[in-house]
Amino acid sequence: MNYKVFLLEDDDELRDILSSYLRRENYDICSFSTGIQAISAIQNKPHLWILDIMLPDTDGYEVIKKIKAKTPSVPVIFISARDQTLDRVLGLEMGSDDYIAKPFLPRELVIRVKKLLERTYGTTETPGKTYIINNYEVDEEKRTVTEEGSEIFLTSKEMDLLLTFVRNTGRPFSRDSLLTLIWGDDYFGSERVVDDLIRRLRKKLPDLHIETVYGQGYRLVI
Repeated sequence: MNYKVFLLEDDDELRDILSSYLRRENYDICSFSTGIQAISAIQNKPHLWILDIMLPDTDGYEVIKKIKAKTPSVPVIFISARDQTLDRVLGLEMGSDDYIAKPFLPRELVIRVKKLLERTYGTTETPGKTYIINNYEVDEEKRTVTEEGSEIFLTSKEMDLLLTFVRNTGRPFSRDSLLTLIWGDDYFGSERVVDDLIRRLRKKLPDLHIETVYGQGYRLVI
């Protein structure tokens, strides 16, 4: 799959360097220097956004709000030179999937982009599937959920969780394993985020039967 990656970075030199590294991986790169430019391109629906937080006309938080309002399931990586802990926590709360602090090696960003794309969309060798679960049609490649033709909008994390369950119907997952699968190996937060994500998915998809398995975690049953 030829992934489309949008990069928002106001530093011209860094933006050119990062774009060059990402193009070497055969990604279709579109870069922006201002938040206004990026916001106007949201409708083009890239596979991934890379957002700098500090911008000349706005900040990355305002941009991610616009992105998630229109395309809630698209993954986002924040980059910032500001306070790492504060920015990372705020970014996660607003729907970002990863955070990288400046200064960093361009190759590190490439690795994180690759891992996030694979975690979100699967490996390029594995074609997307369509799953029919009760009243819901889950399209793995498009990352959409529909019920009787109407789309139900999920965030990227909610979609990651749903796909984990539908690919492994009946298999129980512990909170620890879901943390690793959904948030990655370097997540530092509480297991409570798993329970909150389960709650939100149950609310949006009430006919989805996610069981709480005592002492084990959660599983999807048909």
